Amino acid sequence: MNKLIKKADVLIEALPYIRTFKGKTIVIKYGGHAMTDTLLKERFAQDVVLLKYVGLNPVIVHGGGPQIDKMLQRLGIEAKFRHGVRVTDDATMEIVEMVLAGKINTEIVDLLNRHGGLAVGVSGKDGGLILARSLTAKAWAASLDKDLDDGDEDVDFGFVGEVQSIDPTLVRKLQQDNYIPVIAPIGTDREGNTYNINADLVAGAMAAALGAEKLVMMTDVKGIRDANGRHLSTVSRKDAQRMVKRGTISEGMLPKVHACLDALVGGVGKAHIIDGRIPHAILLEVFTRKGIGTEITS
Repeated sequence: MNKLIKKADVLIEALPYIRTFKGKTIVIKYGGHAMTDTLLKERFAQDVVLLKYVGLNPVIVHGGGPQIDKMLQRLGIEAKFRHGVRVTDDATMEIVEMVLAGKINTEIVDLLNRHGGLAVGVSGKDGGLILARSLTAKAWAASLDKDLDDGDEDVDFGFVGEVQSIDPTLVRKLQQDNYIPVIAPIGTDREGNTYNINADLVAGAMAAALGAEKLVMMTDVKGIRDANGRHLSTVSRKDAQRMVKRGTISEGMLPKVHACLDALVGGVGKAHIIDGRIPHAILLEVFTRKGIGTEITS
């Protein structure tokens, strides 16, 4: 009986959050270990479908770096990186699009549908969703708060892009028709060139364009830590900016934090960085008082 009562207590704790977020959009960047572990994939799908059933409007933006690496290796194509960016020529871009918009996107859609959702997969090409432009070395260095070395200004990443603008019409239409949009981070420029875009940055831009209540970044770490290595459950936008300038937030966390900060500036209510290795991480972050990751507030 005590176990049943505890289950009821959990539902009651979630009630105020369900009431508050009903009808609101939550953009989830799906990536990391949660995309490769079978059990975690099932838990992720359950979380997203539950969000939909209790009245929220989840939108999924996914990555796929490890899966792209595997496919390139199978095809005997060498993966090249400069400053942490995958240098993407014509042949690599074809593989990237095949893996992201084909294999991974359809797998996520199928997973959500098998758990009772109604998901539809799109890429940034569909409906003019993502207008992209070529990512310059200077722009990438700025996103990492780094200075370029001499000669690095001319580094060419190939068909690696950044978001120029987002037209959310298609996503809003899917939401109105009760679908869960699943978005591959690929865009095109005005000349029709296809670009691979960092999924964190797409998620942040998408959240702002949709006026989302929340942006949730799934990672393989607990969240943001202070200079002493202590986990922070909540941090303000200004404090996060100061931590970036001091170097407390660095390396792989920088694109995620920048995406969160840009989303907040764009009108998103709150941004969250959570450890996707924890089963039901999304529900624990959204529907409990303390959450499990780091909440960034505006």
